[in-house]
Amino acid sequence: MTVTELHFITVAEAARPIARRELSPVELTEAYLQRIGAFDDQLQSFVTLTADLARRQAKAAEAEIKRDGPRSPLHGIPYCLKDIVETAGIRTTGQSKLLADHIPAEDAVVAAKLRGARGILLGKTATWEFAHGGPSWDVLFPPAQNPWNTAHHPAGSSSGSGAAIGEDASLTSSFCEHAEPCPQRLPLHIVRTTRNSALPLNMRA
Repeated sequence: MTVTELHFITVAEAARPIARRELSPVELTEAYLQRIGAFDDQLQSFVTLTADLARRQAKAAEAEIKRDGPRSPLHGIPYCLKDIVETAGIRTTGQSKLLADHIPAEDAVVAAKLRGARGILLGKTATWEFAHGGPSWDVLFPPAQNPWNTAHHPAGSSSGSGAAIGEDASLTSSFCEHAEPCPQRLPLHIVRTTRNSALPLNMRA
């Protein structure tokens, strides 16, 4: 597949050739990093890009799959996480100036599960402050833009995740659970809320 074609495939369409060793996680990851580099300065869907980590994870995934086959359906699949999901060693701000320098010591449950499944973390995506209320523009980073029309807002606490999917900058991302399922949504049994899953909404109080 060409780089352009890789931007438009689904998780399942990527996972099958990865498992058959016909598609390299390194190649797939680089395709999405190129897409982010080309468009995200305008769309602001990512607040923290983890390109170096993604490349390391992709190389490790490729070696593991060649040696032992895929560990899970998400092995070697690029994804992004909303910036309320705590990620060990990676800044997690909740789009709030209160947490501008917050670097968690541990992964949230969803982040740990995705790391264990050997997915490839591209970065953390924009949200409303603490994923609640808004949109408020007195936030740490610029709000995400609608990739189909930048005069419109992508709306909601999952605005960055939606914009990243809309600009074909990630295969999948985390969204709020109550929204309707879509092909790019992480399975609910992975993202279901637990006590250690995300920054608590009552931090706004």
